[in-house]
Amino acid sequence: MFNDIGALELVTIVVLAILVFGPDKLPKVIQDVSGVIRKIRAFSDSAKQDIRSELGPEFKDFDFEDLNPKTFLRKQLTENEDLKEIRSSFDLRKELNDVTDAVNSKEAGPDTSPEAGTGPDLRKKPTAPDRDRRTPFDADAT
Repeated sequence: MFNDIGALELVTIVVLAILVFGPDKLPKVIQDVSGVIRKIRAFSDSAKQDIRSELGPEFKDFDFEDLNPKTFLRKQLTENEDLKEIRSSFDLRKELNDVTDAVNSKEAGPDTSPEAGTGPDLRKKPTAPDRDRRTPFDADAT
C-alpha cells in the first residue's frame, strides 16, 4: 500500500500528525483511520465476491488485477503460446543492429551515387520538371 513512500516522507507525516492532532488525540485518530480502512477493504472484498457470483462459474478464476492494462499485457505476453513462438523467432535487438549497420555503412561508403544502383541520392536538390510536362496552374482550384 505504501510502496512509494520513503522513510523521510513517513517521518514528515508522523511529525505533521503530532502537530495537527496533538499527542493526546493521535492514538484515537489512528484507530479511527485504521477502522475506516478496514471497512473499505471489507466493502471492496464483498463487492468483488458479488461480482464473481453474478458472473457465474465460468469466471470463477477471474482476477481483478487483470483489469490493469500493464498486468493484462504482461500476463498475455508470458502465457500465450502463439506469442511466445513469435517472440522467440523475432529478435528485436538483432533487427535494430542490422538497420543501424545498414544506415551507417550507407553514410560511410563513398560509392552511394545513383549509378551504383543503391537508389537516388536524397541529399541532392531535385531538378525542376520540364515546362511541357508541368501541369497547368488552375487559379479556381486553389
